[in-house]
Amino acid sequence: MCGIVGYIGNNQAKDILIKGLQKLEYRGYDSAGIALVNDSGVELHKEKGRIAALEDAIGKEGKGTTGIGHTRWATHGAPSRENAHPHQSISGRFTLVHNGVIENYQQLKREYLADVNMASETDTEVIVQLVESFAEKGENIDEAFRRALSLLHGSYAIALIDKEDNDTIYVGKNKSPLLVGVGDDVSVVASDAMAMLHITKEFVEIMDQEIVIVKQDGIQVKKLDGTVVERDTFTTDIDESDTEKGTYNHFMLKEIDEQPFVIRNIIQKYQDDDDGDIKLDNAIRAALNDADRLYVIAAGTSYHAGLVGKELMEKVADKPTEVHIASEFLYNEPLLSKNPLFIFISQSGETADCRGVLVNVKEKGYKSLTITNVPGSTLTREADFTLHTHAGPEIAVASTKAYTAQMAVFSILAMDGARAQGINTGFNAINELGLIANAMETLCDQKDRMEQVARDYMFDTRNCFFIGRAMDYHVVQEGALKLKEISYIQAEGFAGGELKHGTIALIEDGTPVVGVTTQEHVNANIRGNIQEVIARGANACIISTEATKEEGDNIVLPNINELLTPLISVVPLQLISYYAALHRGCDVDKPRNLAKSVTVE
Repeated sequence: MCGIVGYIGNNQAKDILIKGLQKLEYRGYDSAGIALVNDSGVELHKEKGRIAALEDAIGKEGKGTTGIGHTRWATHGAPSRENAHPHQSISGRFTLVHNGVIENYQQLKREYLADVNMASETDTEVIVQLVESFAEKGENIDEAFRRALSLLHGSYAIALIDKEDNDTIYVGKNKSPLLVGVGDDVSVVASDAMAMLHITKEFVEIMDQEIVIVKQDGIQVKKLDGTVVERDTFTTDIDESDTEKGTYNHFMLKEIDEQPFVIRNIIQKYQDDDDGDIKLDNAIRAALNDADRLYVIAAGTSYHAGLVGKELMEKVADKPTEVHIASEFLYNEPLLSKNPLFIFISQSGETADCRGVLVNVKEKGYKSLTITNVPGSTLTREADFTLHTHAGPEIAVASTKAYTAQMAVFSILAMDGARAQGINTGFNAINELGLIANAMETLCDQKDRMEQVARDYMFDTRNCFFIGRAMDYHVVQEGALKLKEISYIQAEGFAGGELKHGTIALIEDGTPVVGVTTQEHVNANIRGNIQEVIARGANACIISTEATKEEGDNIVLPNINELLTPLISVVPLQLISYYAALHRGCDVDKPRNLAKSVTVE
């Protein structure tokens, strides 16, 4: 997730672009750049690091009333000035910024750009070189731009400028967010409206596979085939609290889309700048190493994250781990080991049941660690140690990004615990989380598919069952919770093998059953359970991975380390729940009878 801004007007663009990038810095911050068109051509400024580093590097330079800017999180190529956007064509005529992932960029390089020496390691540079290649063959810029975009497979939001035309920005979009804003003798481009609210509140929504020719005095929207599209503007009339929602209709959808950024932010926060490895507080490492058993205390979605955390702590760090519902543990404490470490998981850090247990734990002299999204919260202040999930504010009642952030932090904790004991885990948590962020982004780009599943399976059903085995069992419990809490469908998550011990009696003709299979060693088993419910009339939806897929599966996830598949297999379940609630007319962000922070027992 990166950020794009663009400006055409009467004022100098540099400061406007910088301010817009600062608003979008949450989307990426390992490099940034701007390009300005003036009488001398294109003035390009790029720097590795934060927006402040770019601003310092530009200084008093930077002239031009037309420009584009970009803030990046690396997907192709390491963070560097060379890989930072904007990218330029060989001749320097065209300059381009891009969000998204071009899946066929290597093929395009071979087929169209074999003689071009690329200046970067990015997939983005292919696009700008394609535009120049087509323009050199006689196509006008509009045609060259549309032709280049028609060849791209993947997701993109693009803004391109031509040094021979200082009054036009060419914009294109597919799956990645991008808006064009219009005002009095000014036009802007932005990944999120809030980046340009200081210029205008009137925007035009761009649909997938459309381009926009943006000029100071107006815009023209076209399809990739050149057909002109007429579209009205909309005015954002949002207060301070709405600003964080941007142009999303619901906080929940925005927060689902933010998950790739959250994972990348966690990487950045927990990665040592010197050696690129994990960095955790030595005191946390010592407490984990000394403990003879871990007790994870949580509630709701955080409890489901704890179930995954248990698997990671036992399979990676070789630490016996128990997971308990906070409200039950508080009044029904089990027999404890001699030297436990208590781990409390809470999105808000204020969960009353967790705090009740923490008070008891402290009285007995046991060590405690809080995993939370809110610095300064009660559980943070009162526990011995804290690991922050760095997910940013989560407004929707139904937790999404906080849940995946909790699991990501658990993976880092498990990896560090293994290293402290000299255990060779066979994988690097930082590298794996980077792959997970990319996979999440791919899944978030497939909203149409998730929406269709919701329509096909959830539109008018009274109930729904989710089944899985091993780690998938924990994920389907979370998927069922998401569906029930925002769509009010009676949903339950079951271990696949338990169906025949009673639950299968609930299956009727047309009952939707979502089966998740990401674990190869139980793939055949869960597929057998799916056939059992189909034989009794169930309408089965199957979510698999590239490694476990079979013909007819509804959703296939990218391959990642099996132990970490819960971080991506939950994404389609979140989206399916969102669309089910949306199409059933439910209040997605504020489901009935629920509150975000549970501060009473």
